[in-house]
Amino acid sequence: MPEITPRGLTGLAFGGDYNPEQWPEAVWEEDVRLMREAGVTLVSVGIFSWALLEPAPGAHDFGWLDRSLDLLHDAGIRVDLGTPTVVPPAWFYRAHPDALPVTAEGVRLAFGSRGAICHSNPAYRAAAADITTRLAERYGDHPALAMWHVHNEYGVPVSACYCDTCAAHFRRWLERTYGGVDAVNEAWGTAFWGQRYASLDEIDPPRATPTVGNPAQALDYRRFADATMRENFTAERDILHRLSPGVPVTTNFMTALSQCDSVDYWAWGREVDLVTNDHYLITDGRRTHVNLAMAADLTRSVAGGAPWLLLEHSTSGVNWQPRNPAKAPGQMARNSLAHVARGSDGAMFFQWRQSRRGAEKFHSAMLPHGGTETRVFREVTELGAAVQSLASVRGTRTEADAAVLWDWQSWWAQNLDWRPSQDHDARERADAFYEALYDHHLTVDFARPEGDLSRYPLVVVPALYLMTEAAGDSLRRYAEGGGTLVVSYFSGIVDEHDAVHEGPYPGALRDVLGLTVEEFSPLLEGERVRLTGPGGAELQADVWTEFVVPRGAETVWTYADGPAAGRPAVTRHRLGEGTAWYVSTRLGTDGLATVLARAAEDAGISPRDDLPHDVEVVRRSGDSGRFLFAINHSGADAKVPLETPGTELLTGERAAGRLAVPAGAVRVVRLDG
Repeated sequence: MPEITPRGLTGLAFGGDYNPEQWPEAVWEEDVRLMREAGVTLVSVGIFSWALLEPAPGAHDFGWLDRSLDLLHDAGIRVDLGTPTVVPPAWFYRAHPDALPVTAEGVRLAFGSRGAICHSNPAYRAAAADITTRLAERYGDHPALAMWHVHNEYGVPVSACYCDTCAAHFRRWLERTYGGVDAVNEAWGTAFWGQRYASLDEIDPPRATPTVGNPAQALDYRRFADATMRENFTAERDILHRLSPGVPVTTNFMTALSQCDSVDYWAWGREVDLVTNDHYLITDGRRTHVNLAMAADLTRSVAGGAPWLLLEHSTSGVNWQPRNPAKAPGQMARNSLAHVARGSDGAMFFQWRQSRRGAEKFHSAMLPHGGTETRVFREVTELGAAVQSLASVRGTRTEADAAVLWDWQSWWAQNLDWRPSQDHDARERADAFYEALYDHHLTVDFARPEGDLSRYPLVVVPALYLMTEAAGDSLRRYAEGGGTLVVSYFSGIVDEHDAVHEGPYPGALRDVLGLTVEEFSPLLEGERVRLTGPGGAELQADVWTEFVVPRGAETVWTYADGPAAGRPAVTRHRLGEGTAWYVSTRLGTDGLATVLARAAEDAGISPRDDLPHDVEVVRRSGDSGRFLFAINHSGADAKVPLETPGTELLTGERAAGRLAVPAGAVRVVRLDG
């Protein structure tokens, strides 16, 4: 099947959200002129415009949008046209107050922000279908239309509603999923604490209870809420497909931000025509470029390895974090091209012109409050030219060296109440393992637990608490077939219903790892343990220890102290043609690097000692050639070895031998041959 791309674009996409409705029409001509100066090729329009398009029930005003789209088309700028269903008008909520979501505590949220939606509400569903239909009928064949953009950032800020409408919808979902109340009782283990139901009619959403509720019920409600949002997306998508055939339909994901952990993007990736993503740097003191790389790799993986599109990021600082520093000179281009290196066919921003009013008026934009005589606008224009020079990269695929197993539903289960330690954070482990792979200069694909892993020499499983028997069997076949597996603690513990796998821990993984775990022994706050290993080398760990019993695995590192002193801490199991490593404690940066280096040897992955720290090298390849991206996030000039000479696309210079990459700069070489 051919890959689906924005209609009418011949190079990489460059632009951002454009909100002409925020400005007098006299400004629009200037906007378009400056967009052309900056090299803009695509803008997202109309995402928050429902109240303007339908100012009263059944009364529509499309004139302003007609004029805006025609103006953009005349300038050669393509349009990603939004369905504005993330914010219904005030009149809608006045007529249908029950469309506002209710919290688990029974509080109905109010209109006045965005995304305040009960996704089960029939009045909302009908109104969303109506405005989508009217937009598709009017603009479905507009010459500026490149793609459709449904809603905005599903799951932010509300994914689940706990009202009576949702309760009835949840019961219907349970009927479809399980077939009847007996199967629900079995899946949820309702014999515990006397929670057994005689009828589905007795089941409510997991609302606030005196103490911890049923974790399997809470897990299923997360699935239900995600599926309900997805139903609404596919309803709009199908209208657009019918009335605007041949135009791609997407919605913007937020794959690697913890603010959007309510969405199972593996499921959503199958429903969109083109995967798009929003990414913003989280300035919490960590290396922001590592999280950026992780987000891009994860988005590409959700897209099945195909090119995707960065639909939003920021030119400089945002305004919704406790502290919002400006990006350093050159950082915007470096961030943008790092996304391109990892599979994006463009770089888009929120937003084109910085707002003067509203909640995000201090969020940076392509055209800042200070206008064109600003560093940001100069850098935007320079980046536009750079993006144009990379047109031949479009449609190529990023090459990966290793895989990380990733599952949103496992996170949902693990983050429920009453787990062995509040200090254990599955997302922290995923971040830590990813950073260790990044520092080994390995490009990562993310993979579903039950997917085919045979093409990867190395697969890492960071704290995958929920794992089906099928996923365990998949990992066993992978290792037996010659793969190298690295598994972190508290993985493979429960099945899809949050029921502990029968038999000793780690359930679905004990045969793969060649061991059992008698007991978890989390550490108290501030406690640390030492591990001793080959040649007396020591590693440091905290948060978690386990009583591991080898059953075929060899001990590589041993607990030197702590509750499990003298017992195995890190093991290695030869299985068929491959190996499976197990890390039973939370290692720090150096410890993870050491273990992964040993695992990489097993996988036959050569160390990249010739690459400097914080200089990432990523390759894309396809029919148009092979491309090497070298991105220097450090403060020192660097040299990157080239196995093949080529042409550096940003400067036009020939490159061979060792490629010079100045501090903070990016180089992209189209390799010969």
